Amino acid sequence: MVCLASKGFDKGGCDAIEKMRIAYIAPYQGPALLKQRPIIRNLSLAARVKVEVIAELLQRSSHDVEILSQGEVIERGLKFYPAFCEPEPFHPDIPIYYASALPIRFLNAIWSSLRTVRLFQTRHQAAPFDAVIIYNLKLAQMRCAKHVSQRLGLPVILEYEDDVFVNIKGEQEAGFKARRHLSTVRAIFNLVSAVIGVTPHLLTQLPSSIPKLLLRGVVSDEIANATKPTTDSRKNWVVFSGTLFRTKGLEQLIKAWDMVGPPDWELHIAGAGELTDRLHRLAANSRGIVFDGLLNRRENALLLCSARIGINPHDLSETPGNVFAFKIIEYLAAGAHVISTPMGTLEPEIENGITYISDNKAETIAAALKQVIQSRCYERTAAQGALQTYGPGAVSKSLDNLLIKVMAAQTEKGRSQFGSCGTKSPV
Repeated sequence: MVCLASKGFDKGGCDAIEKMRIAYIAPYQGPALLKQRPIIRNLSLAARVKVEVIAELLQRSSHDVEILSQGEVIERGLKFYPAFCEPEPFHPDIPIYYASALPIRFLNAIWSSLRTVRLFQTRHQAAPFDAVIIYNLKLAQMRCAKHVSQRLGLPVILEYEDDVFVNIKGEQEAGFKARRHLSTVRAIFNLVSAVIGVTPHLLTQLPSSIPKLLLRGVVSDEIANATKPTTDSRKNWVVFSGTLFRTKGLEQLIKAWDMVGPPDWELHIAGAGELTDRLHRLAANSRGIVFDGLLNRRENALLLCSARIGINPHDLSETPGNVFAFKIIEYLAAGAHVISTPMGTLEPEIENGITYISDNKAETIAAALKQVIQSRCYERTAAQGALQTYGPGAVSKSLDNLLIKVMAAQTEKGRSQFGSCGTKSPV
């Protein structure tokens, strides 16, 4: 059990927090995992970058951070994938551990969750953690949250990215399995000590009594510190950067590009995913479409900072505000104008740099591209607002403030249970 007094808290509270050891339990996918396990179908590039940047900011604030990932494989097979430590970590002082995987039908998710809990136990025994962050609410994350909160009494912070109450289209799901899952989710909501959410809509789903942080995205150092060319010196590029997944509107984007066909412009598609081969075939005879492949953070920053327009033709959701595209913040912070389908209400200083499209039909995307290019709407940007709100310095401060609130509440909880002399208070 962590000694909260050693973390800088006393009866009068505090405005600073000392070094903590934090377990970041997330479905992180590093370079070695990409090589060793077939995970293209469940690849998530935005999650990878966001986990990296948050872990770096916590480490920069003198906390020890370890990333624990289930490394789940969703393609069924009889092959066993052993646990391992990432040999190519993005930061030398932030180790990454993967649980073993056994993608057999009816066993895959249970195996991953149990082995992730076991992985946490092993790392906790090696050096006890003070707090835990769980990324979203997959089974592995929920089992870890229950173990950490109920067995160890440690604070759990939920990083809430995708609405669990609706499916990928924003529609409510019915049936016994869905009801059972949501019952478990609600139990986890009542266990967590704080929540980091990408939209106000998601934050309202958690108890009002816990600390909350709205964090739509995190701007990496590579983008924040990059030289931002002036609008006039940028290249005539429209960029999509992210996971090439079926909900991203990429097939419609390629069709729209063929319809518009601006002669002196290029469409750059960076990333990887289940649609990679299909998109290459679809664009085989298209003019001005460039596939940049899977870029590292520095390469991605150079691409975004060179472009005039970033595009996010995501499928519309039946529940506005249930998701938010991390790439929007990256585009804006890099100084690009954004074309996007609506994803909930945004801060005015950020929304100023966005042109919204009502849907992601090819005709709608084509009309928006034509308007933004011909009318030079791409000159309307919001880099300053994005960096002020979601730049490294701002997010680091917000995370520290959240941890202070969490640990202060944990201290108060300890006092109420054990009293000022360290003995458990009578019930």
